[in-house]
Amino acid sequence: MAEHAVPQTLAGLIERARAQGPVRVAIADAAQTVILETMREAVELGLAEPCLIGEPDRIEPLLKSAGWLEGSRFVVPCGADAAAAARAVAMARAGEADVVMKGNLHTDVFMHALLDPEAGLRVRERRVSHLFLLEIRGHDRLIGITDAAINIAPDLAAKAQICQNAIELFHELGAPRPHVAVLSAVETVTVDIGSTIDAASLTLMARRGQITDASVDGPLALDNAISARAAAEKGILSEVAGKADILLVPDLVTGNVLAKALEYLGSAKAAGIALGLSVPVVLTSRADTAEARLASLALARLSPREPGGMRSPYRANNEICTLCAAPSPDHACRPLPKQPSSTEDKQQRHPA
Repeated sequence: MAEHAVPQTLAGLIERARAQGPVRVAIADAAQTVILETMREAVELGLAEPCLIGEPDRIEPLLKSAGWLEGSRFVVPCGADAAAAARAVAMARAGEADVVMKGNLHTDVFMHALLDPEAGLRVRERRVSHLFLLEIRGHDRLIGITDAAINIAPDLAAKAQICQNAIELFHELGAPRPHVAVLSAVETVTVDIGSTIDAASLTLMARRGQITDASVDGPLALDNAISARAAAEKGILSEVAGKADILLVPDLVTGNVLAKALEYLGSAKAAGIALGLSVPVVLTSRADTAEARLASLALARLSPREPGGMRSPYRANNEICTLCAAPSPDHACRPLPKQPSSTEDKQQRHPA
């Protein structure tokens, strides 16, 4: 666990990461100018030792555009898309990379390589989840939002593991006992709103030690999770209300809209990371800026190196979800895309 307080800004996060020295980063398909600009700055800051995986004839011209001719020494020749993703994962498995970063390829292709049952980075009985870390104008702390990118409609067991993943990340950032607000539309348990029942259950699970080393409370609406004034006006007595470090959202849509609204309408700055795999994974959007990618890389540098996490009390058998490595049931997860056989692939690339 970190000995420092959680940085108040993403710039502070980057400085904290720099102090720990460079991290080896395998970028799956690095053929995008903004990726190369990010890696150039990361090298200059002493934050990263990149492996620019992909097709050299696509990467080399972009290095010129990025003003980083010396970056050619970091190129790892490989095919694009799935081949680059598989190579990045293989480097992490072999100990040749400490962090894996999504490059210029689709998320489904990247996730398929990460979660391959034989060659991926899954950890048994560990759910994969995503966390956005946002610097919000006018707010006095960084706020985590989870899960807004991977788990579509998590059930109670999934939410408990998503919560624990976020808690462990905040431990590494410097919060020994982070405040987790489990969000819904109202602050009272309402039978017709399922997320309020899950929120109350998670609160009790934390009190019973099934979720550890955090203050968890819900249901809380967004206003009283963030604003002490709003909580006081509504008469809510809670050690989390008005002091939330982590916002646990009911589902992916809620979290994604919230995070992007803050970023694009509220001028928030965001970093993002996938948690629960054997190494930290930077899961960015292809529209992300170099600044966002650099902050995400810093977040990965400060993330837990060895996943611990909770063992689900709901596990009924040995089945493992092919997306998130969580115990069954796996209906809350994003389905994997069908991968064509070698024959199908050849037919698609070279139709008769």
